[in-house]
Amino acid sequence: MGKKAKTKVKSAPNPAAKADKGASKKGAAGKAAAGKAAAEADDKRSGLRGAAPWAARHAAKHAAEARARNASPPPPGSARATLRTPESAELIKAKIAELHNAIVKIRTLRKHPNEKFYELGQVLGMIKDGRLYEAKGFNSFEAFVEREVDLSKATTLRLERVPRLFHEGPAREVGLEAVLAAVEAIDAILTGQRVPAARAQQAAALPLKPPTGRK
Repeated sequence: MGKKAKTKVKSAPNPAAKADKGASKKGAAGKAAAGKAAAEADDKRSGLRGAAPWAARHAAKHAAEARARNASPPPPGSARATLRTPESAELIKAKIAELHNAIVKIRTLRKHPNEKFYELGQVLGMIKDGRLYEAKGFNSFEAFVEREVDLSKATTLRLERVPRLFHEGPAREVGLEAVLAAVEAIDAILTGQRVPAARAQQAAALPLKPPTGRK
């Protein structure tokens, strides 16, 4: 018998498989294209691509002009001058520091009022004369005393006047109570009030300082 012919059977092509393969290729290509477009859009937004050549030159020119303006002092009354540190800033800082030191002294001296009343009055007078209270936003010395000094307002205001009215030696000799009584008597006389005899004697015991023109 003759040899039987061998036939090779080829499998028929699967249309569904080819369609899936083509769709996956198209999907990958589409994703790549979308990613590229998004990257180009980001570059344009960030100014890396798509900006006109004159835009960079314009920005550099404005930056150079701004640096030149900031390096030079602003003309008086200009808007830029109001944004800068005021000329009185250093004076304000100095007043704040001086007031802080004075308040610290007051807190220390008030612990020993009978011995340190004269120094206490001097520090209070320095605050009043230098208007240091304005550094903390107070409009008057009285308002400052009422809020910042841990003594009665009447006593503090009288203490402030002690160094103005009396010499240190006699004031220390008679003591704090007599000195405050003398100031009270002087105020009563100046306002036309009746002064008790005891207060008048205490006031007369202290020699007054000559007027200095200070208020």
